[in-house]
Amino acid sequence: MNCIIVDDEPLAREAIELLIKETTQLNLVATFNNAVSAAEYIKTNPVELIFLDIQMPEVTGLEFAREVPKETLIIFTTAYTEYAIDSYEIDAVDYLVKPVELPRFRKAVEKAIAYYTLLIGEKKENIEVMQDDFMFIKSERRYFKVEYKDILFVEGLKDYSIIQTKTNRIITRVNLKNLLEHLPRELFLRTAKSYIVNVNHIESFDNNDIYIGPYELAIGSSYKESFFEKYVMKGKKIR
Repeated sequence: MNCIIVDDEPLAREAIELLIKETTQLNLVATFNNAVSAAEYIKTNPVELIFLDIQMPEVTGLEFAREVPKETLIIFTTAYTEYAIDSYEIDAVDYLVKPVELPRFRKAVEKAIAYYTLLIGEKKENIEVMQDDFMFIKSERRYFKVEYKDILFVEGLKDYSIIQTKTNRIITRVNLKNLLEHLPRELFLRTAKSYIVNVNHIESFDNNDIYIGPYELAIGSSYKESFFEKYVMKGKKIR
């Protein structure tokens, strides 16, 4: 994957560059100290992945990310954890907190590669059959029977959705909005631009996150009121 680094701090750019050199699937084609120059570059050069800082002068990483073509993936790299929720609202692949360690970096890259493989793959609609208790959904040329009760949550990225069940992780070319329309409303609730959760699997929550098993899912600022009204104020799980 062709990638670029956009960060106004020289030492931060060097650190990410070293990590990229340790990752054979990546090809670093350019580095930039500001978003304006990076925006001009991607207009005429193929870039599949951007490692993007958030706090930068002139144009912030969040502002730049909103203008990036949907075919280009973004991994945010920042020293500030408070921007995590904003990053998921923009459909970022991942959010890395500096200093970034190699194992965590590789995990983010593997996720980006999985998404990229799908982006250049098949383009047809993949919800095939919807029933009262389950659906058949296509992923990688196979049809999976997915029971609604087994879905923990669904994560969206651009035109794709990741269905996380108790035992499986299915990536399909159906966007989150379309998938939500097919899911039972009494079980599923959208909690962020990038997440739909099965309310029966919520174990705990705070003002910013929902916890399902080992997963920590951000609550989007524009979805907080709906979450607390439809789930919390009921005082019990939906059955």
